[in-house]
Order: sequence, then structure tokens, then C-alpha cells
Amino acid sequence: MELTFYIGAFVTLFVVIDPIGLAPLFVAVTQGMDTATRRAIALRASLIAAFLLTLFGIFGEAVLNFAGISMPAFRIAGGILLFLTALEMLFERRTKRREDQAHDDRPDPSVFPLATPLIAGPGAMATMILLTTEAGRDPLAMVLIHLVMVSVVAIVLLLSLTAGLLERALGRTGTNVITRLLGMLLAALSVQFVLDGLGDLGLAPV
Repeated sequence: MELTFYIGAFVTLFVVIDPIGLAPLFVAVTQGMDTATRRAIALRASLIAAFLLTLFGIFGEAVLNFAGISMPAFRIAGGILLFLTALEMLFERRTKRREDQAHDDRPDPSVFPLATPLIAGPGAMATMILLTTEAGRDPLAMVLIHLVMVSVVAIVLLLSLTAGLLERALGRTGTNVITRLLGMLLAALSVQFVLDGLGDLGLAPV
């Protein structure tokens, strides 16, 4: 696979997972906790999210085959799902929904809502399946895609550990601007997924 494929994979996962948007939510969900507890929760949530996304990257296609779902159909469905996510980012609905999930009263938020659905959500899981199938299940490509995913989750962890500083630096306005820019990029990427699926079916030029 070309380098541009892995760059695109990083951008797609970065936009879908949205580490910058998650940082202030991590602050909200761990409000009142001491620094050591916050670090433990951030590390645990990141490890669990990486594990879940690895499972979907490795076994996702097998699950689709078992269910009788073709890859072109999944590419189209995944593209539509990502486009809906992009719309939510552009109109702030995603942030509001995540804030509701973040304030869910749980004793340990590392599994829910942090690991899933905030980090390893449906969009990220669908993206992992799309990327690994685009790579043709080549072993080296599979490893590199998962390394890309781990790097994005590592950014989530890093920003979670410095979430308080980031939130103060960007402010509400800065976070909103970045979220909207990422939403526009994700919308374009999602349309490309749909076009690729239609192309596989012979319904659009490839």
C-alpha cells in the first residue's frame, strides 16, 4: 500500500475519534478526581478502546461475511454513517450527545462512556473494518493500519493527560472551530467511501 493510504487512514481515524473534542469531555467525566486517578482512568480507557478497535480490525470482515453483508454495501453504509457523524460535528449535535454520555453517573468511567462509545464508537469500529478490507487483508498492511490506530489512541491518551491545559488554551470557541473543520474533512472522506462502494458495484466511476 502507498504512504498516502496510511496518511488517509490516520486522518480518517483522527477525525472520527476526535481526540481534541474528547479532551474537555474527559475533564467533565473525571471532574473532582485527583491527578493519579485521572491518569489511571485515561490509560485504562485508551487500552480498552485500542483492544476493541483491534478486534474489529481483525475479525470485522469475518463477522460481515457471516452475516452475508458484502464489502461494497458496508463501504456505502460506513460512508453514510461517517457523513452523519460529520453533520453532527458541524452542527454541534455530536458534542452535546457526548456531553450527555460523559455525565452519566458511573463509578468508573473508563469502560463506559470513555472507552466506548466516546473513543471506540460505532464510527471508529466501522472505519477499522473499512480500512483493513481496503488493504486486502495483507499482513503487513494490517499491522501498519493497527499501528496507525494505536497512534491515534495514544494521542487521545496524551490529550486526556493534559486535558485541563488544552481546554484552557483553546477555549470553547477554539474547540468549536477545530471541530467544524474536522467535520468538513470527515464529510469529504465519507463521500469518498460511498463512491468507492458504488464503484465496486459498477455504479460509479472508480
